[in-house]
Amino acid sequence: MTSPRRTRLNLPNGDTVSGLFDCPANPQGLLVLAHGAGAGMSHPFLEDLSRELNSAGIATLRYQFPYMEKRRKLPDSPAVLTATVREAVNKGGQLAPHLPLFAGGKSMGGRMTSMAAAEQPLESVRGLVFFGFPLHPPNRPGTHRGDHLARVAVPMLFLQGTRDAFADLKLLRPICARCGSRARLRTFEGADHSFHVLKSSGTSDAGVLRDLVDDVTDWIREIS
Repeated sequence: MTSPRRTRLNLPNGDTVSGLFDCPANPQGLLVLAHGAGAGMSHPFLEDLSRELNSAGIATLRYQFPYMEKRRKLPDSPAVLTATVREAVNKGGQLAPHLPLFAGGKSMGGRMTSMAAAEQPLESVRGLVFFGFPLHPPNRPGTHRGDHLARVAVPMLFLQGTRDAFADLKLLRPICARCGSRARLRTFEGADHSFHVLKSSGTSDAGVLRDLVDDVTDWIREIS
């Protein structure tokens, strides 16, 4: 596999952030991937996810949020985060204009992508993918972080571990149900918010990653 192509995103507020474009030989779609709150686009999970998606024929564009680019700990305001999502989607369309376009991300990155799509549809994006949607903080169950999902007009794929402390499935399932056919929820038995599984689970982190990629690629082909 070739090394990812480095690119830059120019944001409306004057900031410039980094991106990594990974494209296999015969791609069937492009997934624009945002990172989670505590780690950037080169986090091992996103590196491994991008590699496996590429092997399955899906190109990826990973990118940094401004606070991560500047090595700050606190995330930017929602307005800055969603503006970054929108610019990343635009960049993805420029890099691969012939490919079906999808967007999403890990944890906070996926949530910010959905918030951007709820505010205004993301240009040419056919669907959103959430790798661990952060419905609430650990031990503080609630649903307000998912209120905007009803306003997302495109199909959504939720990939959630059953041990994810950031999303009580008893709360997430009704939210997905209210979105009707636009939302699909796939759960991974024994996986936590990082899709790590215990040794006693009978599977492995690598096995979970393969299942994640299979679900994403099948869903992308279905929607495309």
